[in-house]
Amino acid sequence: MIDIAANIVEVRQRVAAAAKKSGRNPADIKIIAVTKTVPVEIIEQAVAAGITDLGENRVQEATPKIETLRPKYSKINWHMIGHLQRNKVKQVLAKFDLIQSLDSERLAQEINQQATIPVSVLVEVNVGGEASKTGLPVAEVISFLQNLPDFANINVTGLMTVAPWFSDPEKTRPYFAQLKQLSEKIKTLNLPHVTMQYLSMGMSADFVPAIEEGSNMVRLGRAIFGKRS
Repeated sequence: MIDIAANIVEVRQRVAAAAKKSGRNPADIKIIAVTKTVPVEIIEQAVAAGITDLGENRVQEATPKIETLRPKYSKINWHMIGHLQRNKVKQVLAKFDLIQSLDSERLAQEINQQATIPVSVLVEVNVGGEASKTGLPVAEVISFLQNLPDFANINVTGLMTVAPWFSDPEKTRPYFAQLKQLSEKIKTLNLPHVTMQYLSMGMSADFVPAIEEGSNMVRLGRAIFGKRS
């Protein structure tokens, strides 16, 4: 039997140590519990242990969870962290608080058109240039953001990435450092509707180096809920 509360205590300890090592306040690091394939009763254990942010990859799976949990836990923030298809935008806008996977101008157009109020999004960056992953190439991010001002219903509040996988998580550092550098460069441009409030990088295998390199939002599934069945 997995002890969810104990896992969260351990995660918070590791987050705190990494934050302090990088000279930051551990309270500034937001933990997103990734609930893909996790049943509602297990998610509730995480919420009872203090988790306030939940991430889902697919709107179909997320919908019944959100409909069950939102009336009971109004303070939960729901994050869409998976690839978002344009035909799912309307459903996502009705259910999620933050879209972490904006990766194209066509998707931005659809979000802007469907939204009735400004929507907070993160731009997904394929920092490793991997063909198997979605996200904008690093070299295209700034020009992409410069073309967004006409979309009044989109507020870009940061960047998100999934680093390449290595058996040694230390090897992810250059990728996280690169995204941090990009974030700092974007800040200097003072683009309309763009703030670099969040740097969402780091998952269960590599969240410690991610935090040490500047992440303030980590997306953790296995570290909290154990291996998926």
